[in-house]
Amino acid sequence: MIHRGRRAQRPPGLLAGLGLCLWIAGMGQVPAQPVASSELSAPHQISADHRNGSRYMGIRLLGAVRLKSLRIDGQPLQELSGLAWDEDEQILYAISDGGGLFHFRTEFKGGMLTGLAARAAYALRDPEGRPLSGRRADSEGLAIENGDNGIPGDTRLVVSFERRPRLARYSTKGRFLEPIALPGPLGVAANYASPNTSLESVTRHPIFGWLTAPERPMTGDPPGIIRIWSSRGLSWEYPLRDTPNNALVAMEALEDGSLVTLERGHGLLLYMPLIISLRRTFPLAAGLGRLPDVATAAVLNSSTGWWIDNFEGLTRHRGLRFFLVSDDNKNAAQVTILLYLEIVDQAPTDYRPVESDTRQENRH
Repeated sequence: MIHRGRRAQRPPGLLAGLGLCLWIAGMGQVPAQPVASSELSAPHQISADHRNGSRYMGIRLLGAVRLKSLRIDGQPLQELSGLAWDEDEQILYAISDGGGLFHFRTEFKGGMLTGLAARAAYALRDPEGRPLSGRRADSEGLAIENGDNGIPGDTRLVVSFERRPRLARYSTKGRFLEPIALPGPLGVAANYASPNTSLESVTRHPIFGWLTAPERPMTGDPPGIIRIWSSRGLSWEYPLRDTPNNALVAMEALEDGSLVTLERGHGLLLYMPLIISLRRTFPLAAGLGRLPDVATAAVLNSSTGWWIDNFEGLTRHRGLRFFLVSDDNKNAAQVTILLYLEIVDQAPTDYRPVESDTRQENRH
């Protein structure tokens, strides 16, 4: 965690009065200081063999940018782990593991992602208006509501947390609005494999409401099986790919009720190799209790020439185009990457066991 130092005390008077007005009007936030894309981002080549616009397995690569490690409105731009796209406001939201909420503007040229500018950043706050800190600040998953209804100004965000597992609704400036009730098993920290592998992802399903899932199987669940939970109490078994140290790190529900999921596997030393899997499910249905078919759209493996990092965040942009973001773990040897891609297979109809996934990911 990065801790912000205390601000110097100012004498009473005009400046103190102005500070009080800012506190009342903005919950202690100073005016936002936008950061241009030229100061924040630079083009990133994701592969030597697969250029922007090319197809690989079931995806088309549409550009990537590398983000600089700096502070935006006092919030360190590190450990980004969740994304949400606001169509009404044309804003890409991101959250960090330290409880930072960022507002970005995306830049495109010829349909390719070319840059990212920052509009503002805020601290997620508790019900009393204080910035989240310690174990309560481990925000991981991000989802959006009212982001595509044609009504500006009514967007709300939902955040999932690790260490103190919970879901909560927030304003777009980080103000706590209300908790979202969890099914009984999810509210007990002892049910998770570890405190740092609890509610990694969250999304809004068109039929079953809020969906959330732990990063790794919970206590008592079979190895390699993640249980995806609805806030209404239903659950489905999701089979991970057979990849070392694999985990479910993000998911996005589509209008037809299916899911796009993001998995991350890795070796033991500095995530080498790092294996990122983008997958699709068939539409969820009540009463099944499991997801029988999960198709692998693409696998990016750092040992086969992919210049990737620890991708943990995922959100749909338009159609079947998605943004992915990597968590740099506050590690100087890692980097924050925003990747833009399109899933070109319209439906997951070609699912095969792991051996076909392995054959395709090694194909150049």
